[in-house]
Amino acid sequence: MLESHSAVPEYDDVAIRFLEALWGEGYLSPGGPDEVDRVLDGFSLAGKHVLDIGCGAGGITLHLIEKHGAAHATGFDIEGPVIESARRRAAARGLSGRADFVQAPPGRLPFADASFDVVFSKDALLHVPGKEALFADIFRVLRPGGVFAASDWLIGHDGEPSQEMADYIAAEGLSFSMASPERYRRAMQQAGFAEVTVTDRNGWYREVARAELARLKGPLYDTAAAAVGSAYVDKNIRTWEAMQKVLDSGEHRPTHLRGRKPGR
Repeated sequence: MLESHSAVPEYDDVAIRFLEALWGEGYLSPGGPDEVDRVLDGFSLAGKHVLDIGCGAGGITLHLIEKHGAAHATGFDIEGPVIESARRRAAARGLSGRADFVQAPPGRLPFADASFDVVFSKDALLHVPGKEALFADIFRVLRPGGVFAASDWLIGHDGEPSQEMADYIAAEGLSFSMASPERYRRAMQQAGFAEVTVTDRNGWYREVARAELARLKGPLYDTAAAAVGSAYVDKNIRTWEAMQKVLDSGEHRPTHLRGRKPGR
């Protein structure tokens, strides 16, 4: 159900190296393992089979096993470079028997009905235009009683984005299809989820992003430039500056999501 508007990977080896320099090895989204732990706060993965949608370079998928005790975790992504990186990381950490990584083209999730106890995602669902079909598919692959827990990047409304938001999305150069918290809530409820919670994280990331920008301009610059080149770092500094504006205005709304499939 993840979608990309181009056959060219959006997260290639250069992007992976840059984001890992910023957020940690195996992490392509903000907050590192601490934010993953907050998404899962109060919920145990012990002994459970977990699907990680938009797994990226695999750091989170392996964290779900190592820190949270998942019996098995399947990472899913549509892009080849990140899946290859994830498989190498799992093998290096001796977790190939408890983690597998699946690449498939955009569309219906390539898993049977009721395959997983938990579906997790970290800042990946914003690439999917059809939120209603997305949550129906997530609901399908969950077992009765299963839990969906995620973080995603939302927009504060479902109207036309402001010029500042349009400028930020253009600076990212990625296939963003952002939607409001209310649309996410409705889509989850329409899919059949119960106990739906939508928790705003704008205040948290507004300050984190400010610190990330300061690091990119300061102590991290030389390290990142050595990994990906100064032009790439300079481009991302401009992107972070554009992002900070829409975080400060409240239009960009990182959000935690939680829902349960009735049953058992």
